[in-house]
Amino acid sequence: MPSLDDLKKRIKSVKSTQKITKAMKMVAAAKLRKAQESAEKGRPYSQRMQNIILNLTKTISNSQNAPKLLVGTGEDRKYLCVILTADRGLCGGFNSNICKLAKNNFKKILKEGKELKVITVGSKGFDQIKREFGKFVIKKFSFKEKKQISFNEANIIGNEIITLFHQNEFDKCILFYNNFKNVITQIPQAQQIIPIETVKKKEDDLESFSYEFEPDENEILEELLPKNISTQVFKALLENAASEQGSRMTAMDNATRNAGDLVDKLTINYNRSRQASITKELIEIISGAESL
Repeated sequence: MPSLDDLKKRIKSVKSTQKITKAMKMVAAAKLRKAQESAEKGRPYSQRMQNIILNLTKTISNSQNAPKLLVGTGEDRKYLCVILTADRGLCGGFNSNICKLAKNNFKKILKEGKELKVITVGSKGFDQIKREFGKFVIKKFSFKEKKQISFNEANIIGNEIITLFHQNEFDKCILFYNNFKNVITQIPQAQQIIPIETVKKKEDDLESFSYEFEPDENEILEELLPKNISTQVFKALLENAASEQGSRMTAMDNATRNAGDLVDKLTINYNRSRQASITKELIEIISGAESL
């Protein structure tokens, strides 16, 4: 059984940890507001750009002359998977949930006998997949020194993806990230960005305007598609930033409450041990007095 001094030190240590986790929760809550606003503002822009491109696609009569970024190479042999994670931990299952979804997709791709290439954004993603899939990683990005992610970082990643595509390094590109829903819920997503995935939607969801184009559709798409890649990456980074802070806030809240519960248990043990020690000393004194 631990001594009174050991229990005292343990209680003091847990209380110090509790103060740290409480402070981290407050910092995450402050950062979350800003990150959530950015994520919510970025959604309409990225969605509208996707809709415009999909509407332009409908007017293209000959798909063979369509830009390759839109329709892909026409093959399904080589995959580029981009995993977007955090550079820091202590955020619950935020990183592991993204990596779990990515790993399941990796296994499926390899099982079908297809070629896999991976780009990791954030050191935690690489740390989690390097043991099993490290040999497939061709590029690592880390923006740990950046206080806030900007479009510039998304553009760096987007340009790398486009360069690899023009070098015929892959046929399809998939982004893995967490979609922010609320503080408690972040949903792992796998979004195909090359070629653009044509999702069947209700007629009301897609814009049904008639456009007049100058220059023609192909020229407009050649200009829009590279920007769309960076825009979708930026949207994913913004969703990730909000999800990370939400997950960290929840994790630190749980840690603070768990530390409080542990302090209560240790305090009870300390009081019981102290009471037993006092009782033992009184018995020894009484026994000594009786013997005299």
